[in-house]
Amino acid sequence: MSRIAVTGGAGRLGRSLVAGLAAAGHETVSLDRAVSDAVELQGLEQIAVDLTDTDAATRAIAGTRADALIHLAAIAVPFSAPEEVILRTNATMALTVMTAGVAAGIPKIVTASSPTVLGYGAPKGWLPDRLPLDEETTPKPWNAYALSKHLAEQTMAMLARQTGDTTRFAAFRPCYVIAPEEWKGAPTQQGHTVAERLADPALSAPALFNYVDARDVATFIDTLLAALPGIPNAEVFFVGADDALARRPLAELLPQFVPGTEELAAELTGTAPAFSNAKARRVLGWRPAHSWRGELGEPPFGDTPDSDPALAPSPDLARKDVLA
Repeated sequence: MSRIAVTGGAGRLGRSLVAGLAAAGHETVSLDRAVSDAVELQGLEQIAVDLTDTDAATRAIAGTRADALIHLAAIAVPFSAPEEVILRTNATMALTVMTAGVAAGIPKIVTASSPTVLGYGAPKGWLPDRLPLDEETTPKPWNAYALSKHLAEQTMAMLARQTGDTTRFAAFRPCYVIAPEEWKGAPTQQGHTVAERLADPALSAPALFNYVDARDVATFIDTLLAALPGIPNAEVFFVGADDALARRPLAELLPQFVPGTEELAAELTGTAPAFSNAKARRVLGWRPAHSWRGELGEPPFGDTPDSDPALAPSPDLARKDVLA
């Protein structure tokens, strides 16, 4: 098995990713601002490093002697810091970390992007060409966080053009990440529980009802790393669940929160999500193993009466609640 370095390994997604890769038999090392006492990281190698410091990051990444590098570290919440700080921090870190990986001779480098690069939630309105959304949908970032993730993808592509096939790159756009403990009632990234997000569609509408179990991200990365030598370089993948985080079809819900999507959303019948994971299935043979109904023990779609949630969009729909 491989030795895999993960930046941001102590974060919400990072902890599950590092633990999942370790469980799959890989030797893992987490690089983050501080050593974490998280249970998922107990017994695993951790390196405390300021990844915004180019020299420190370069030394630390070279010192991992890794076969693969996964870059997760970032300011992860839109509008959680001044726009210029988010853009400067995330874009610079992406360049620093991936460049350091190339300099260290790490043959496989993967960077985390975000579905927000597509631009949903824009204050002046947003409509895609079609639904479901996929890797061919045109990016239209409208805030610094989304732009920083778009720049991370472009940085990856730039480095691939510099190195050819010497380094194998990929980027992935994980949907709204739900960690294992959050299925049991711990608050999600926005402070609401999964049950609250299901009961009130206005809470999940900003992310277009997308989600993915953090453990499924770990299996995706494991599958991706194995496949990298045999697929086109610098590919981008959406990583999401097979269904939407909603009790009602998105054909009904999306038009209530995203004006003008009535005809587009008609394609999203049953449990279909707004974001397609078809490319990951087709190119990598990956499928998510977890769904919210399975984790919460709810009957299959259609076996229970509709809930009666509040359906009015939040007044902040187009701002800081827009998360991947």
